[in-house]
Amino acid sequence: MSFSSLSRGRKAALSTLGVLAAGGAGLAFALHRSVKASELELHPPSYPWSHNGLLSSLDHTSIRRGYQVYKQVCAACHSMDYLAFRNLIGVSHTEAEAKALAEEYEVLDGPNEEGEMFTRPGKLSDYFPKPYPNPEAARAANNGALPPDLSYIISARHGGEDYVFSLITGYCDPPAGVSLREGLHYNPYFPGQAIAMAPPIYNEILEYDDGTPASMSQVAKDVCTFLRWASEPEHDHRKRMGLKVLMISGILIPLIYYIKRLKWSVLKSRKIAYRPPK
Repeated sequence: MSFSSLSRGRKAALSTLGVLAAGGAGLAFALHRSVKASELELHPPSYPWSHNGLLSSLDHTSIRRGYQVYKQVCAACHSMDYLAFRNLIGVSHTEAEAKALAEEYEVLDGPNEEGEMFTRPGKLSDYFPKPYPNPEAARAANNGALPPDLSYIISARHGGEDYVFSLITGYCDPPAGVSLREGLHYNPYFPGQAIAMAPPIYNEILEYDDGTPASMSQVAKDVCTFLRWASEPEHDHRKRMGLKVLMISGILIPLIYYIKRLKWSVLKSRKIAYRPPK
């Protein structure tokens, strides 16, 4: 039996039932969405980073300050396993400065000729030292939470530097009705809103070597710029190469088009006459 063969009363009843079912499903979905805890999670705003322009490079003075923030604040818990001291040369430090930074650390090396391990001053080829010897020690020191490696954190998180900036500056008191267990902190930008990391930065948490005022926003901006470079060290080179490609293409494309028109003009202007066989 088709819908068109039903009486007018049955058609009206079925239509009303369909509208009520769709409305009830929509209301149930809306109520389900309204009580989800994830709705309290905020999406980071889009900040006007100086390096976001099509031809804009990274702020290398900010990268230098960002390394200082990482060294004095973040390195106590977070590692950067894929960054070596030599990577700083020509980006934020000179070779002599990078070598001096490496020599501040004692590195376990060996074995020597006697088969024993020994410690030596760091070298440019050494990677940034880890704050903990293994993940288990890191969890034990942070109430079971494992601090993530920061080498590619900007590329690994949706929102990039906008997310990291909002996260480290977005700590606040939990709203009414939200309770956190001991050792957790409320952050609306973190998935689940409960984060084990305490607020990492505040005003004047450190003193910059170049005299820049170390406000919370300045510290967050510098460390995010440093982490962007760490995640994408080819950032400036990629944009320079893109500019060169555009300039060369602007010359070659018209030339190739002219040659194409010149070579094909004879073929395109030909008239093919078909003569049927006698």
